Amino acid sequence: MDRYNEAIAKYEKNLNDEIVKNEVENLLKNNLAQNCTKDVYKTIFSCLDITTLNVTDNYESVLKLVDMINKMDNDYPEMNNVAAICVYPNFVTAVRGALEVSEVKVASVAGGFPSSQTYPEVKAIEAGLALKDGADELDIVMNVGNFVIGNYEDMCDDINEIKEICGDAKLKVILETGALESLNEVRKASILSIYAGADFIKTSTGKIGVGATPDTFYTMCNAIKDYFAETGTRIGIKAAGGIKTASDAAKYYTIVKEVLGEEWLNKDLFRIGAAGLANNLIAAINE
Repeated sequence: MDRYNEAIAKYEKNLNDEIVKNEVENLLKNNLAQNCTKDVYKTIFSCLDITTLNVTDNYESVLKLVDMINKMDNDYPEMNNVAAICVYPNFVTAVRGALEVSEVKVASVAGGFPSSQTYPEVKAIEAGLALKDGADELDIVMNVGNFVIGNYEDMCDDINEIKEICGDAKLKVILETGALESLNEVRKASILSIYAGADFIKTSTGKIGVGATPDTFYTMCNAIKDYFAETGTRIGIKAAGGIKTASDAAKYYTIVKEVLGEEWLNKDLFRIGAAGLANNLIAAINE
């Protein structure tokens, strides 16, 4: 057995998708309502990766987004600002140059986003250029094609090489859970990505039909919990793809709180990636 299958076997659980679905439904039924509060929405807001990853993105539209974040401190002084602004790598310089809020990080997708289907050398160069231009964090996609055929070595080597390039910069690895066949596969992808060097594991790119779901997110949280119990290392978790309302966001907050604990409920270990969610959270806070 190679080291990748050894890592999988060490954390393997035989998950039943229907049983997990029921567990998540009960968890939310019993705990969600108490987390649909203005204070929770403020915490979620501070954990947002404000994201623009559109084919129509341009210099002006990106600067407009940065300007909105710059104004948050004055417009909403009672709230902590968002965690990061996430853009395509060619816009990192623009964000870094225009961003006036020191606590907000600059995040960039890289590594052949959103499919991870390009040369490893190209992935490494793109990651390095984004960091050189001022990115504090990278969001990359694991190679799902290699994962589904069991080519874990190449999949993990991709991640590990970019992590080495990152150094102290945070690396978020997107599992693209909507392309995986079962929650057992989600758990396996979580463990392998962590093993390969991910600082965060993330649900989705938002570029395929199925984005974040509570079931997959719950499964990822449990993989992180088991890894922490074994190693003492805290890995971050990010939900992305289709999260639009404050109540939807509160579901992911609730799952983190109940599975991983309150020590994960901060921007260092919990993120939600979204475009329009910020405005909806602000509306819910100001009701």
